[in-house]
Amino acid sequence: MNYRPSQVSMSIPPFPPTVKWLMIVSVAIWFVGQVILEGFLKVPLTDIFALQPGQVLFDYSIWQLASYMFLHSQSQVTHIVFNMLMLWFMGAELETRWGSKSFLAFYIINGIGAAIIYVFGIALYSYFSGSQKGLLVPVVGASGSLFALMLAYGWLFGDRVIYFFMVFPMKARYFVMILGFIQISSLLTSGVVGGEVAHLAHLGGILSGIIYIFFWGLYKTRVQESKTKKKTNLRLIVNNEEQDSSKKRDPRYWN
Repeated sequence: MNYRPSQVSMSIPPFPPTVKWLMIVSVAIWFVGQVILEGFLKVPLTDIFALQPGQVLFDYSIWQLASYMFLHSQSQVTHIVFNMLMLWFMGAELETRWGSKSFLAFYIINGIGAAIIYVFGIALYSYFSGSQKGLLVPVVGASGSLFALMLAYGWLFGDRVIYFFMVFPMKARYFVMILGFIQISSLLTSGVVGGEVAHLAHLGGILSGIIYIFFWGLYKTRVQESKTKKKTNLRLIVNNEEQDSSKKRDPRYWN
């Protein structure tokens, strides 16, 4: 994965394999699992797989830290539609840039990271406020991962022009900054557990993405330095045979 920013021109995003399969799996789980099995046959998938901080903390339902990102709202089709469009628009170029394995790792790890930050934030809020509401409200959706993708997109393609609300042209880096500001202001006005949108989870995705990029950059720097050091210390001995029985020459090296 390369996190160095660059300037690139606007183009129609490709449709790489990992993005395609993430979209297929997410839509299949939503339609077959939530709309049909849960909506009509009353199979309690949301109760089991949605992110519920209370269950994670006290019932050790650790799988919810990952499973929640593949569930979406049953009643609002726009939830999964916009999430999948954002996954395609932002994720396709990132996968093309990084490769499928690195992209999938970024998507999953930051989705889990956003969930951990959300659970930790809700636990602190419940402890200091005395309110248990946030511990019981389920959270679903891929937005934690998507906000991390938006952060990476703004970092790599910061000078690319996109259209805010499909009307106002602006550079990608400013688009990401505005979205982050909106999440912070919404969190402050609606409260940690207010409204239908988990703004804290969105901010958790941004924070998780920052942490991931920072430590991945450190790791890549150390790997590169290690490779450079090994190359510098490599010596190949050549032409050490005696050229003359009565005369010896010093060894020669290639550094």
